[in-house]
Amino acid sequence: MSATAEAEPAAPPLLEVRDLQVSFPVYAGVLRREVGRVRAVDRVSFDVRRGEVLGLVGESGSGKTTVGRAVCNLIRFGSPDAGISGEVLFEDSARRPRRRRGAPDAAGDAALPREDPDGLPGPVLSLNPRMTVQQIVEGPLRIHGAMASGERQARVRELLERVGLQAAYAERYPHEFSGGQRQRIGIARALATHPQLVVADEPVSALDVSVQAQVINLMSELKREFGLTYVFIAHDLSVVHHVSDRIAVMYLGSLVEIGPADAVRHDPRHPYTRALLSAVPQPDPRSDRSKRIRLVGDIPTPLNKPSGCGFRTRCPIAVDACARDVPQMEQVGPDHFVACPRTGVLG
Repeated sequence: MSATAEAEPAAPPLLEVRDLQVSFPVYAGVLRREVGRVRAVDRVSFDVRRGEVLGLVGESGSGKTTVGRAVCNLIRFGSPDAGISGEVLFEDSARRPRRRRGAPDAAGDAALPREDPDGLPGPVLSLNPRMTVQQIVEGPLRIHGAMASGERQARVRELLERVGLQAAYAERYPHEFSGGQRQRIGIARALATHPQLVVADEPVSALDVSVQAQVINLMSELKREFGLTYVFIAHDLSVVHHVSDRIAVMYLGSLVEIGPADAVRHDPRHPYTRALLSAVPQPDPRSDRSKRIRLVGDIPTPLNKPSGCGFRTRCPIAVDACARDVPQMEQVGPDHFVACPRTGVLG
């Protein structure tokens, strides 16, 4: 190729999300009438490039799990402009074929291993205690109907061995496994139908530190082997920084900062990101605790969000204009964007 040849265009992102909105009704009274709506996710936009790990962080209630469930088409959301590899994910989830949804029980283009494999997060039971591991992991394969019974059994045993479990475990029940083993079972089921995108919602938060490392290393190996793309949802910034190529920070349903992992970790530009990082425990007892940022007040309710910038009621650099204007994402560095016009005040 000559030096004057035009550069090849950049590959399109695997996942594109534009102005994602998710709200939930609030009912009251004897007749259970709708009296309001909780804006759990408010106009969130981002891309996920093929083969990368995007870390999604924020406090509990920030909306990061709701974003993950919307990406997997597990819940209705108010924007039709979200898709994997150019295909629209959502138009009307009630009319879309079940096989196109990204639940682990109906994996297609996206799969979602859950934070608590024993929990009941919504309508789908992650690991049904009445099912064997064989029945759990082959669930997506049964729904797709592309394999005979013998092929499904062989596929399940292959997946169990790939995630570090014995093939004989297929006949056991979930209560017979440790937390780390149950998480591996969830990962095996997520990989059953060769998804392009895996949305990992707090995959290691409930595990011991040593087991966390094992699961993270396993996910990294699977990413390289199967060419996976991850959206890694967590609240532990140290873990997210370790595994992610880019980090997106959410607050009260909105995206406030997104950029390369090192830039967000070592040069945060939004006051909320700085507060999150200052809250990370330091192993050195001699570290300067005076630099820790202590936010004042409670997190506002998403039922009645503040006007303008949602973070202004706790922000140390807020001014009157923050109550009027909704901040827009602005570029502050290479591939680094922040929703705060006063980021320069931070220095």
